[in-house]
Amino acid sequence: MPADETERLMSPTREEGEPTESSPLLNRTDDDQNADVTENDGDSEPSSQPQFPGWSFWPRRNKSSTKSSWRWPSIIAMIILGIIVILIIILGFLVPPAVKEYAEKAAVVEPTNLSIENITSDGIRARIRAKVYLDGSRVDNKNSRRIGKAVTGIMRKLETKETTVNVYLPDYADALAGTAVIPPLVVDIVNGHTNELDFVAEVNPGDAEHIRKIANDWLDGNLNKLKVVGKTKVHLQSGVFPLGSHDVAESMVFEANEIPTMPKYNIERMDLHDRPVDGHGREVIEADVSLKVHNDYPISFQVPTLGFEVLVPNCDSTLPSISVADAITDLIDVSAEADVRASAKGTIRDIPESLIKACPHSESSPLDNFMDRYLHGEDAKVLVRGKKLNDTNTPEWISDILESITVPVDFPGRSFDSLIRNFSLSDVDFKLPDPFADVDDPDGEPKVSGTAQVLAALPPELNVNLGVDQIRSNADLFYEKRKMGELNLRHWQDANSTRIHDDENNETLLNITSRLVDVPLTITDGDVFSEVMQKLLFGGGDITLDIKAEVDVKVKTVLGILTVKKVPAEGKIPVNGFPGNALGKLKPEVGEIEILETTESSIQMRALVNITNPTPYAASIPYLSVHILHDGKLLGEAVSRNVAFNLGKNTNLPVHALWDPLRLGGEDAHEIGRNLLSDYVSGENTTLTARTHKKSIPNVPIIGKALSKINITLPAPRITVPGEDGQDGEKPRFIADATFHLFSSTASFTLLSPLLYNTLYIEHINATALYNHTEPIGQIAHDEPFPATPGRSQTPRLPVEWSPSRVGYGKLKEALGGSLKLDAVANVTVRLGSWTETLYYRGKDTISSTVNMSSQTSTKKDTVEIGNSKTLESSIPKPLKTPSAKEPAKKSAEPGCGWDGWGSQRRDRTDNGGDEDRLGSG
Repeated sequence: MPADETERLMSPTREEGEPTESSPLLNRTDDDQNADVTENDGDSEPSSQPQFPGWSFWPRRNKSSTKSSWRWPSIIAMIILGIIVILIIILGFLVPPAVKEYAEKAAVVEPTNLSIENITSDGIRARIRAKVYLDGSRVDNKNSRRIGKAVTGIMRKLETKETTVNVYLPDYADALAGTAVIPPLVVDIVNGHTNELDFVAEVNPGDAEHIRKIANDWLDGNLNKLKVVGKTKVHLQSGVFPLGSHDVAESMVFEANEIPTMPKYNIERMDLHDRPVDGHGREVIEADVSLKVHNDYPISFQVPTLGFEVLVPNCDSTLPSISVADAITDLIDVSAEADVRASAKGTIRDIPESLIKACPHSESSPLDNFMDRYLHGEDAKVLVRGKKLNDTNTPEWISDILESITVPVDFPGRSFDSLIRNFSLSDVDFKLPDPFADVDDPDGEPKVSGTAQVLAALPPELNVNLGVDQIRSNADLFYEKRKMGELNLRHWQDANSTRIHDDENNETLLNITSRLVDVPLTITDGDVFSEVMQKLLFGGGDITLDIKAEVDVKVKTVLGILTVKKVPAEGKIPVNGFPGNALGKLKPEVGEIEILETTESSIQMRALVNITNPTPYAASIPYLSVHILHDGKLLGEAVSRNVAFNLGKNTNLPVHALWDPLRLGGEDAHEIGRNLLSDYVSGENTTLTARTHKKSIPNVPIIGKALSKINITLPAPRITVPGEDGQDGEKPRFIADATFHLFSSTASFTLLSPLLYNTLYIEHINATALYNHTEPIGQIAHDEPFPATPGRSQTPRLPVEWSPSRVGYGKLKEALGGSLKLDAVANVTVRLGSWTETLYYRGKDTISSTVNMSSQTSTKKDTVEIGNSKTLESSIPKPLKTPSAKEPAKKSAEPGCGWDGWGSQRRDRTDNGGDEDRLGSG
């Protein structure tokens, strides 16, 4: 075998001279060999084997072998180098962006649980569980997806060393929000391979001041977005190949809708109760509260005992909030994606002065503003701020953060619509307004007094010892859902309360009693008020008024007196209807009539009236004016002033009256008035109608106008005669008895005048006595005036023309030995001062008459009864038509008659005909 073919494939050769094409592609030169020997001199002894000058990967050939200019090894080397250059270009310039895009879009991280293993003095140890995998289908760019899959398929796993991540807030001067130390991790980065990560990270918060700023912006709604930047140095390696360290900075922006909001919570239980704090009787109010909130996030941890301070907003945001209570929580276990229940205990030790002091330029205090929303079912805002606790193991960094954050909490209000179980008003008195009070004067409004009894249900969570000392309120009155008026209890009224338990409904009630005095009543709807009064007056039965009120209450608690304003209350006020035929039970009587002033057509008078109040209500009347009507025509006006209308019989009530039919109602009213007087003096059953008008109560025209729709028709009052004892139900009598003098043909009468101070004059009389309604006995025609003095008086002897009929005269003589019934009819003209009127009299009641045989002494006395006459002869006097007044008759006057009930019209001189006519001055 030739020597060249037996050469080893890799054999050391010593080339002499310059290398040629036949030299090995890879060889060692002498210099290289010498260098190697030099390097190894210090390590080993020289080898005894012969040293070859170099290495060759190819068999040595003869110089005479191929003469080609390019050998295959060179071509292969060039190709390999080209491929390497291309790969460098691809891996250096094309692969990194593709791999980055692939890593960003294909990476999927699914947190499954986050729990806090421990709370340390510096931060927390958080255990994080998550699923991490690469999903190439999430990468839209095909090239990036292919390159990423190839690279990750080659690398297969990626390993990190312990890493510290710092989180910064660029919008807050690059403040450090916190740091997290992440332990070494190994992640399978092959597409579709899932990694179950489970590791514990050390998390330490940053400066509490920066956290406070973020929290306040979030709570105030000013955190539209939050940008965070995480920075770290990551040490990577894949298998045994280190990939170096890399500085990584990643920023994320959370928009407002991505930032978690305050979770909704539900207060499940609240219990307020008194708790003694020492042996000297001092007590505080303690509150036990438990609430429930749902945790929407996969995070679990245990919250240690925390201290808080509960505050109420001050008058405005520039003033510090008012601390009202301290609270401490129990340990709270928070489970991932589950309901969380928390319990806390609060203590109210006193009532701060700033809480109940009225705000500047306002009548409401901070407590009023809070209670106004709470009591009307609206959420009331309280503020909760962290507070350090001395005797707990709570880390200081938590207290620092909580102390720097004030969280507004909506305290859920509750509706008190059903708070009032019963409302009643008894011993009711009414007081009409003072007519001379100013418009804005409280005395210018009607007032109501009575004993109010309120049965209020206490909220079940309120178990403190409290009592009501005083109340005041504004209330609206409704009838059949229509507002009728308002009760304005402006001043505090004393009250007392008793706590009782309703076993049937298992609730605690507060029985509040208060005597309400002079509560102003404002009528807002006259139509509704008129309807109510009609039902009460005319036997409509009992009615019920609905009341809606806002009540201010002074409550006595263990902490002191607390004023709670605008407590909503609703209830019903039963109003007892008037008894049947209430108007018929009034039984009016008139006595002590005094004439104050007269004109040709009018009389002003004062009288004392007795009247019975059949209703269960009393009234005080400073001023009341009513119109007097008959047959729909206005005849006069009556005014009462400073009258107390008590229950039962009321005596000697002063009333002023005006009689002026001609001026008030015209000629028709004048005629009706004359007929009314004629019927009254004749003993007929007469009635008068009283009706209010717009000026009945000057300061409150709406009441008078409303009641003007109600006509109160009463029997004409019985007029008592001074010195005479009348009997109930007896008809009015103005002639006590009559004496007939047969021989002198005269007659005298005993008159009964109801006027106490004034004299009435009979100007003219034309009278006829009848027997059996038709047979005339005698006639009196007298034109000379004679007086009827107050009380009982005797007329002069009036000439009698005996009837030529033997029937009548004979009956009169027969009366000497028996009784005789006679009718009497007469036209009588009377004068009272300047007022003159002609009346038609028809005798109906029995008159005790004495018949004398002579003009001096009577031989026999007997009773002659003058009764009713239904059939009259032509000789019998007929009702006279009086001429019209000198002044033309006026139409109906304006309501109020232009008269105040005190004789304010022009006072005319009274022609007394020589006798004194005493006129009072009013």
